[in-house]
Amino acid sequence: MSGVEGKVVAITGASSGIGAATAAHLAERGALLVLGARREDRLAEVVDGITARGGTAVGAVVDVTGRADLARLTGTAVERFGRLDVLVSNAGTMAVSPFDELRQDDWDAMVATHITGLLNGIGAALPVFRRQGSGQFVNVASTAAYVVKSPQGVYAATKTAVKVLTEGLRQESGPGLRVTLVSPGFTHTEGVGKGASPKTAAAMIEQRDEIAMPPSAVAAAIAFAIEQPEGVDISEVVVRPTAQA
Repeated sequence: MSGVEGKVVAITGASSGIGAATAAHLAERGALLVLGARREDRLAEVVDGITARGGTAVGAVVDVTGRADLARLTGTAVERFGRLDVLVSNAGTMAVSPFDELRQDDWDAMVATHITGLLNGIGAALPVFRRQGSGQFVNVASTAAYVVKSPQGVYAATKTAVKVLTEGLRQESGPGLRVTLVSPGFTHTEGVGKGASPKTAAAMIEQRDEIAMPPSAVAAAIAFAIEQPEGVDISEVVVRPTAQA
């Protein structure tokens, strides 16, 4: 199956930002969506907006740090639509801070969300894809996986792990599966600066408002990878605003 129309796509972190923009973009192109996020009210708004415009979407409250939640997300796709074609692992947290602040709870949250959450998605979707003989993982990393800038050390480390895990999965996937890494640069989302110290958050938000690209740019990159014909794997996409050095 090539193109986007008719494909069953599950997306984590779908209640806002890149996840919500990707859901809207794919819905317009005829994808059948299973959307996961922690915030039930925001998730419902995204689902309702898609269905009001004639799209097809269902929601599931999902915390990617829990294996059972990812199993429920992929299970919902199979139960509702009979299959799962794509899992977009997008859930993330950007609670960056200097190491001297010792914000270890934030470190733990980034590790749990970006690394454990990604592995939970692989654990839930890979058996489904193997049974079908087809499927695609789209894992969202960051340009921080390529260039480390203070005070993003822990964030960059977890996104580098996403990059490495994605490449390892690609090498083991075989001819029936596709594995794509999408690494966005500075994107205008509400998560920028959230949870950071006031000084760090203020600086990040100021830069976001000056140069960040819209989430729709990342959504288009994800759709590009999904719409390729069978046997063609867009292995890696880096998308950033031109103003980002």
